[in-house]
Amino acid sequence: MANLTTVAAIQCSYSKDMQANIDKTIHYVEQAAKQGGQVILAPELFQNLYFCTHQREEWFAQAFPVAEHPCVTQLQSVAKKLKVALPVSIFERDGPNTFNSLAMVDDNGEIMGVYRKSHIPDGPGYQEKYYFRPGDTGFKVWKTRFGTMGVGICWDQWFPECARSMALQGADILFYPTAIGSEPYDDGLDTSKIWQRAMQGHAVSNAMPVVAANRIGMENANGEEQYFYGHSFIADQSGEIVQELVKDQEGVILQSFDFEALKTYRSVWGFFRDRRPDLYQL
Repeated sequence: MANLTTVAAIQCSYSKDMQANIDKTIHYVEQAAKQGGQVILAPELFQNLYFCTHQREEWFAQAFPVAEHPCVTQLQSVAKKLKVALPVSIFERDGPNTFNSLAMVDDNGEIMGVYRKSHIPDGPGYQEKYYFRPGDTGFKVWKTRFGTMGVGICWDQWFPECARSMALQGADILFYPTAIGSEPYDDGLDTSKIWQRAMQGHAVSNAMPVVAANRIGMENANGEEQYFYGHSFIADQSGEIVQELVKDQEGVILQSFDFEALKTYRSVWGFFRDRRPDLYQL
């Protein structure tokens, strides 16, 4: 009998109340766990509104060390209680430095490690370089009881090098917590489809599933509205979207995969056999 792993993505709106956001995330983690979810992904920086739309010094007060971060400490107990693994996206403080980070919490409630976002955007509506240093951890994967999990953060999802690096480290599946929506410089631009296609490409070229969790709704963190378009999804190893939430829908999506069978699938396709790293120096 196949040994299946069930993964899940959460999609919902958030507010300026950190505790309310944590409680809401816990609610959906519990809902996903009840449906069989074992590795459950919440959106990027769910602790607050997406505050990086403008440069405001007051938001630095929302950064905490990993082991003291309210999102981490509260979800650790949830993970232990429900026996699920949780990639937890946070605003991290480490001494004088701040990062857009992710703490990987295992099903015993332990922090397995931290990944710091490697690619930091800097443009209208997404002024993250003001808040976050470029990550210094390198790309990471974690061997959980449910399989080996690779996790990038939002802007990382546009870079094939990030996905391939995690695949080369033995990832069984790729997760991307996300906060993406309208582009202030072009109100008519909807990037949701190309956003999905970029990650579907990672699924195809690495022959492994991809999970993306985005927030939804109109937010106003700094005096200007920004809309987040959702479209969270799970794609299988062929890039086919097998589960998806629409733009204004709160909830969870789940999908089961046989990671052992997918190892054979990757070998059959030969993408890793036929790589030519000797030609990739540029």
